[in-house]
Amino acid sequence: MSDISFFVPTGPYNINELSKDFSAYKDKILIKDLKTLDKANKNHISFLNSPDYINSAKKTNASVCLTTKNLKKYLPKNCLVIIVKNVLFSVAEISKKFYPNADIDFPDQSLQETGKINSKFKSVTFGKNIFLGKNVKIGSNTIVGSNTVIEHDVQIDKNCVIGANVTIRNSIIGNDVVIQDGSKIGVKGFGFIPVKGKNFRFPHIGRVLINDNVEIGANCTIDRGSIGDTVIGKNTFLDNQVHVAHNVRIGQNCMIAGQVGCAGSTSIGNNVSIGGQAGVSGHLKIGNNVRVGGGSGVVKDIEDGTTVMGYPAVPLKEFLKKNDK
Repeated sequence: MSDISFFVPTGPYNINELSKDFSAYKDKILIKDLKTLDKANKNHISFLNSPDYINSAKKTNASVCLTTKNLKKYLPKNCLVIIVKNVLFSVAEISKKFYPNADIDFPDQSLQETGKINSKFKSVTFGKNIFLGKNVKIGSNTIVGSNTVIEHDVQIDKNCVIGANVTIRNSIIGNDVVIQDGSKIGVKGFGFIPVKGKNFRFPHIGRVLINDNVEIGANCTIDRGSIGDTVIGKNTFLDNQVHVAHNVRIGQNCMIAGQVGCAGSTSIGNNVSIGGQAGVSGHLKIGNNVRVGGGSGVVKDIEDGTTVMGYPAVPLKEFLKKNDK
């Protein structure tokens, strides 16, 4: 998929300009952007806030990395390591410095009604009252329903069906994708850092990537990534009213039933089925070929090939034994 970014950073900044907490650092290191460990290169700042990302930390090319005392040892020697009290708060501050408008979804001022620009999309079928932003790309044989808004730089490939009353922003969408009525794709995620009795909003500068042959049901919400991307794998189907939070990565050939909620930064493998009204907590790893029963609450990682049920979700045999009365 395209490497297009929907947000343009300000800067560059010297390291001691990014935060008052960095004023003691006199190193003349010019920082051009904030990136995740695996995407960072020279002149990028990154962060390590959890042991879950140690492998990426060891290989990172970031010039500067924020972390804790306990995790410092996992970062390369050629990386300037800055120890901070609250990694995520510091990252949110830096993100807001580079992207001051990313914590609020301002209206896209480039939107135009399709009646004025239909000549650019001769093989696309439009309903009524549709608005498109600048540089939107829509592939041939795609249908877009009435009252839908597709904001600037969004890319939609061939043979897609976009329903009525859909909003798409900050997203790249593959071939043969169906997005049913009322869904909101690429909106700002729910990210706040509690600091001194207040909630500091975490800017969301990532994207949504929807791969080929995906179906998104009616009234679903898929949040864009906070720094990385939210990803839906090939041949995955979401029922109505499913919520996918920021940075969630869903694999291929998955089936997710109605009113399921997946909290932020959770990874879901291939061939996973999740029953209706189940909840999946954040920062978890759900393996391949997993089955989650309807109404379950997943609060810890699940190994490949496991079927779980209940709240908290446990292996099916254990659940049946507890409830065999």
